[in-house]
Formats: sequence, structure tokens, C-alpha cells
Amino acid sequence: MSDRLPPLNAVRAFVAAARHQSFTRAAVELHVTHSAVSRQVKSLEAHLGIALFERRIRQVSLTREGQAFFAEAAAGLAQIGAAAALLARAPARAVRINVRPSFAVRWLIPRLPDFVAQYPGIEPKVITSTALPAKVTDAFDIVIRRGLQGWPPSIEVQPFMEDEAFVVGAPSLFKARGVDSPRGLAAHVLLSARTRKSDWDDWQRAAGLVRLKPAGRLQFDHMHLVLQAAVDGLGVAMGSTSLVAHDLQQGRLASPLPDVRLPLERYYYGFAPDAAPEARLFAEWLEATRLASDAP
Repeated sequence: MSDRLPPLNAVRAFVAAARHQSFTRAAVELHVTHSAVSRQVKSLEAHLGIALFERRIRQVSLTREGQAFFAEAAAGLAQIGAAAALLARAPARAVRINVRPSFAVRWLIPRLPDFVAQYPGIEPKVITSTALPAKVTDAFDIVIRRGLQGWPPSIEVQPFMEDEAFVVGAPSLFKARGVDSPRGLAAHVLLSARTRKSDWDDWQRAAGLVRLKPAGRLQFDHMHLVLQAAVDGLGVAMGSTSLVAHDLQQGRLASPLPDVRLPLERYYYGFAPDAAPEARLFAEWLEATRLASDAP
């Protein structure tokens, strides 16, 4: 007898024929022809090197070897069917990702199609929150935040991505009122986020400006609103590398002073104590995506 597994279709045809003691009824069950069942059974017998049926006129009966094989093969097919049914009922694999709204909109979501393509069996569930990791109330598998403040000891923290801020705005805005030096920003409206109110002052100090009186100021709740306002030409924003990369590549934003930059706290990610195994795969994808972004 061959050590190779027999063809599954042939085994399936044999089990049906053995159960009915009829090739004709087996053909009806399998929605094939009588001759197709006969060919499958013959191929199985050739594979095994043993006759499984005694063939008489309009009647077939199992040989002793056929009876023994039927008992094992029928049970095996039933087990395969049960395993398939169990798998079909299994819940979808998922990873719950807790991030700030601006990071979700401007960094994560534009890149998520790549994760889904690489891991089609894992569903990414993005949960947004502005709370520190220790104060997050929604369950998560992995959380991403700037800085090391507010991380509870129970979370395993890993450094992720460095970042810095610089001036950005709509290209049409700078075409109308060019900015050749930091002082040129006085002709523009400065956009800022309620959650990052000190960025402009910190950047001015880094640029060596003692005082800058802009044409106006507008404040929004979140950075993604600030950046959208910048895209729409409402003013200039202090954009971070992590959040404006796509807009710069697509030409929706431009930077008149790309070399004057403000270092920001780096990003970190952490795993919940009961994180699903899929969180590790997501973290590997995060690291690979960061490296790809850093590549020249």
C-alpha cells in the first residue's frame, strides 16, 4: 500500500457508495454520474492496491477490506466536516488599537489598507481616545501615545517613532504671501490645537524669534482639524512629520521653512496585559511601516 494519502474526492465517492451499497445512489447524493463514482472508486482501489467492492450485475457489496476501510474513512470524513463547521463558527480574529483621533486620521488609517492586505484574517478595530493610557476605559490590545507620561506598570511599553514639527500650509497661501524667514509668518493666521497650545511658542523660541505678532489666530479641538484647516487655506499650522507626510506627498500642504524644526516627544506603543496574539503581529507591522517611512 502506498504511504501517500489517497485522493479525497475518491474517498468521498467510496464512502457514499459504501453507505448506500450502490454506485447509482451515491451518484445521486454527490450530484455526479454513475460512471464518475465508478471511476473514483477504481482509482482509490488502484491507489490502495486492494479491491474494496465485489461487483455483481446491478449490485455491489463491500469486501472485508472495504468494510474495514469504510469504518475508518467515514469517521475521518465526518471529523473533517466537523472541523470545517467549527472553523466557520469561530469568531473573526481582531486587534483593538487605541490611538488619539489625529494619529488615527492622519497616520494610521491611510496606512491600514497595507495591514489588511498582509493579514486578511485579522480585523483592525481602531478606538480613538485622548486619555492617557492609564485612564483609557475602553478595552484594547495595543495603545499608541506620545511620551512616557501616564503609562501604568501593567503595560509593556516599546519606543516607536521619533517626530518633529514645522510650519505647513496650503501651497496657494504661500504663493499669495510668501514666507522666506520665520518673521514672514506675521502676515498669516496661525492655526493651533487646544491640546497642543504651546507648539507655536516653542517653535518661535527654537527659530530665535523673541516675539511674533501674527495676522490672527484660530484654535481647534484636535490636530487633524487644524491640519484640515491648513489644507483648506485658513492659515498656517505647526504640523508634525508623522501627521503631514501624506499631505506633503500629495501636494495638499507645503512647508516654506522645512529646516526650522521643533523636536517633539516620540511615540510609544504598549500591549495590554491580556492583549490578543494579533497585537504582536500588528506591532511588527508598525515597525516595518516606520522603517519604510524612514527609508530615503
